[in-house]
Amino acid sequence: MPEVIVIGAGPVGLLLAAELNSRGIGVELLESREQAGPGSRAIGIHPPTLAALESSGITDQLLQHAVRVGRGEARSQGRLLGAVGFNELRTRFPFVATLPQETTEQILTAAAPAAQRGVTVAGISQSEHQVQLQTSAGERGAPIVVIAGGARSRSLVYREPQARSYPDRYLMVDAPVAAEDDTSTAVIHLDEGGVLESFPLPGGRRRFVTWDSPEADKDPAAQHSRMERALAVHGQPLEGTPARFAVRGFGVRRFVAPSLRNGRVVVIGDAAHEVSPIGGQGMNLGLLDAATLAPLLSEWVRSGHAPETQLRHWERARVSSARRAASMAGLNTRLGRAASPGLNTLRSNLVQLMLGPGPGRLLTRAYAMGFDHHA
Repeated sequence: MPEVIVIGAGPVGLLLAAELNSRGIGVELLESREQAGPGSRAIGIHPPTLAALESSGITDQLLQHAVRVGRGEARSQGRLLGAVGFNELRTRFPFVATLPQETTEQILTAAAPAAQRGVTVAGISQSEHQVQLQTSAGERGAPIVVIAGGARSRSLVYREPQARSYPDRYLMVDAPVAAEDDTSTAVIHLDEGGVLESFPLPGGRRRFVTWDSPEADKDPAAQHSRMERALAVHGQPLEGTPARFAVRGFGVRRFVAPSLRNGRVVVIGDAAHEVSPIGGQGMNLGLLDAATLAPLLSEWVRSGHAPETQLRHWERARVSSARRAASMAGLNTRLGRAASPGLNTLRSNLVQLMLGPGPGRLLTRAYAMGFDHHA
């Protein structure tokens, strides 16, 4: 029988399983999906996460495949409003490392025990010393269970979990750019049509994300045309057919659970908190959940007693960090909406003030997750 069962083999579950495995803890990793999801979703690994994963050697592997983004610019109608300088931070890793999530998962998969795929968990119950799972492969049990299966696993532990849906929608594409592209700089364009984000990726590509009207046609060809127009405004042609560059549309939601633990069951990652991806902090929250929980679970298993004080401190810190990240992501979402010419001018002036010498340093730290409790 395993000492810990982890539900979910996305980045967060993989990291926790890898960290526990490296400490000699018997881990069983369950995943409902038959195979990992394709494509590049979350791409940015922030400084606190890189620091948290350094001792395990995972950071070195990530950086071998990543682009290091040291600066982020805000622009409107081609005019520079201001910038955040991650490279000016006094931290071990003064940059955001960007790489496809698929690559991140491959690195974590190599460090973790093999996941048992195609196993769906239908219910959870616990006694004083044991947690029982009702799964599609029969009953499973362990002294500790961690739920890291994303939003789809949330209902296993929370009664009627309600995520708040934003009215906003976005289009996203990863596309090649010119050879002379500055791979150390991310750019945020704020114009009347809404935000257009541009993040460097390895292999001469960039991730582009643009605001999209909730009422717009969701046909793939129509989405591709709208992305083409958004990029053309900023001199970035998207050359090719919809089949060549897959433009994906998505909405955004917010959910922050008030608690992360019930007895022998712990919840981390998107199962516990879901924030708007505008700002790129969602996956990092979950990775920090996992990295900071692993030593506490290891102590629990070895001693046979839950380290109650440390677990309470951990839970409060992670919930507080999630609330802070959700508020930041919500602000980014509101700032990125389409605006009239007058409102766009006001927004540009506001952003210019926010990125000034004083507040700009605070924003740089905030965008680098420097206010996370485990930073």
